[in-house]
Amino acid sequence: MRVTRESLLRIAKETAQERAYNDADIVAAYLTGSLLNVDPMLGGTADIDIVFVHRNKPLKPREFVKLTPDFHLDISRRAKDEFKSPRELRGDPWLGYEMYDPILLYEREKFFDFVQASLRAGFDFEQPPLMLQRCRKMLSHGRGIWMDLTEADGAAVGPQEIKKYMKSLFHALNAVAELSGPPIYERRLLLEFPARAEAAGKPEMVATAFSLLGSNQVSLEKLQLWFSDWKSAYKLASEKPGVDTRIHPVRANYYEKAIKAMLEGDVPFAALWSLLNTWTSAAEVLEGDHFNFWQKAVGELGVLGSGFAERVDGLDHFLDDIEIIFEEIARENGLDVEPPTGL
Repeated sequence: MRVTRESLLRIAKETAQERAYNDADIVAAYLTGSLLNVDPMLGGTADIDIVFVHRNKPLKPREFVKLTPDFHLDISRRAKDEFKSPRELRGDPWLGYEMYDPILLYEREKFFDFVQASLRAGFDFEQPPLMLQRCRKMLSHGRGIWMDLTEADGAAVGPQEIKKYMKSLFHALNAVAELSGPPIYERRLLLEFPARAEAAGKPEMVATAFSLLGSNQVSLEKLQLWFSDWKSAYKLASEKPGVDTRIHPVRANYYEKAIKAMLEGDVPFAALWSLLNTWTSAAEVLEGDHFNFWQKAVGELGVLGSGFAERVDGLDHFLDDIEIIFEEIARENGLDVEPPTGL
């Protein structure tokens, strides 16, 4: 079966209209994510990111629906109230970009035009004041998560702590990315970050980002060897109750083929983010050999045991460096060097 961006867009629109027809609580639906790009495929796979806006708070915020082994719907639901303050929306590092230029799939009332007009008012969405506000919020989220890590007992570090470490790093990288565009999502994080660091005038941050994941501790052959252990862990964990929602059977090829494509591509270590992030989430519900394989891998990367404190310290310096970049941008544009209280 030949799947193109156009056929996926058609499925998105048909899905939105069908769901809205059967659910009067849906006010609008829009498309976001990789399908907004000319080439949404990675490893021959893609998801269709649809956001449904509901009058009332939705009971089920996220849902995955299989289309083929390589394509699925990733449905998110938001309450209409989340969009009622355009001022806050413009400074939101995630929702602001999500609503700035999505593809409208359905609306029952003039919700979309009103929100987007408010968001774009004054043509200053991408200008330094609002851009810096969003970047600082992203960085603040990363710093807050990092603070939790400083209390961790190195000897007792496990999947939960490493997930927090990666989440903090994720926000840090996207704080830099938002200097020149929207945030980068999980699979493409290390593929696209180099260009964003270059745009920020900080290409040296690329090496730091990779080293904070331990890429300089292992060989490409080692990553390739881990791939089969990762696959087994993902499959087993996806069948267990209580696992992270992203570790879903429907998304197996979505991750597997993307990781394989990156391992075989020009920047093979870009695969490390998706591999380590999903493997760590899977490890939360695993035991025995499957847990031990993960534990050995993160140990070799230097993000477990005695190496964890060193990684957390390195992350601290990385967050500081990003904060200095924002201070420089603020000075250059006559803005407050210190972020407003509450960010």
